[in-house]
Amino acid sequence: MAEAWPGVSGCFRDGAHLLPVRVYFEDTDAGGVVYHARYVAFCERGRSDCLRLLGISQSQFENLNFVVRRMVCDFLRPARLDDLLEVRTRFIGMTGARIEIAQDVTRDGALLFRAAVTVALVDGQGRPKRLPEEMTARFFPLAGASGGHMERDGFD
Repeated sequence: MAEAWPGVSGCFRDGAHLLPVRVYFEDTDAGGVVYHARYVAFCERGRSDCLRLLGISQSQFENLNFVVRRMVCDFLRPARLDDLLEVRTRFIGMTGARIEIAQDVTRDGALLFRAAVTVALVDGQGRPKRLPEEMTARFFPLAGASGGHMERDGFD
């Protein structure tokens, strides 16, 4: 289905995944300003579509799921109804079962929201599982494109 709608999952540019997001009425409060929790949802879409474009499908890893372990958010400027935002997702580090991710939400290049996110891969019982080699191999070219360094050692 992704082939029928090219670009719907964003694109990769300069070592980051970029996803356009339009602000709809449902994303805002009574004053037309984006509700704070929606930024977290925008970032979730960015991470999910980034994985999709890397060829990583949740369904291909039976009984394994990504969960957010930690998220530190900075709300810098408001977004408003009808704004076109860009969610930028970069992989910062990877160790054992964890991936460190930096995400920014911008409007016309102005930074509105920033998040430092730690996700962990867990099994059906919630126990951490080492990232499969076939998965980690897909992350490294993206990290190299930005000049970033991703660690493979220091496993949990």
